[in-house]
Amino acid sequence: MSTSPTPSERERSDAEAKAREKEEQAKLPYKWTQTIKDLDVAVPVAGTLRGKDIEVVMTKTKLKVAIKGQEPFIDGDLTHAIKVDESAWTLESVSGGGKEVSIHLDKSNKMEWWNAVVTNAEYKIDTSKVVPENSKLGDLDGETRGMVEKMMYDQRQKEMGKPTSEEEGKMDMLKKFQAQHPEMDFSNAKFS
Repeated sequence: MSTSPTPSERERSDAEAKAREKEEQAKLPYKWTQTIKDLDVAVPVAGTLRGKDIEVVMTKTKLKVAIKGQEPFIDGDLTHAIKVDESAWTLESVSGGGKEVSIHLDKSNKMEWWNAVVTNAEYKIDTSKVVPENSKLGDLDGETRGMVEKMMYDQRQKEMGKPTSEEEGKMDMLKKFQAQHPEMDFSNAKFS
């Protein structure tokens, strides 16, 4: 008979997995971070390089980053699609005299965590352990914000035993129908 791990065992297991993941990510020739909306990649390069020495190819589904004439740092299919027009790269100086190719990728699907930058990445992260940054309703686009506000309203209504926005809409339609058809008897009607 198997038993569930205790909270301390689960915590230790999660900590070990996180340490292993961090170690694996450190072996990559680049660093990357993400939010639910975008992804940033930093590729360290020699301080003597200039923009014309760097080759960055970005399409909706592919990314290649290399020093011209050398083996690429990244070359593969992106884990998910990006908005190319909203994505960009720069070559920036960093402390210690080096430089880095800084790449900003704007995710097409703003509701999805990536487990790697490219599908052929040697190391992938466990996206179920991603802890999102706190966001405010104001950070969301209009359509998403409306959807979230409706879900929050419906949740509060359910907790108070009141009808959801959808149920309220049905009741309003029924009241209008009853007002338009006073000759009909709704006294024995049952609604589910």
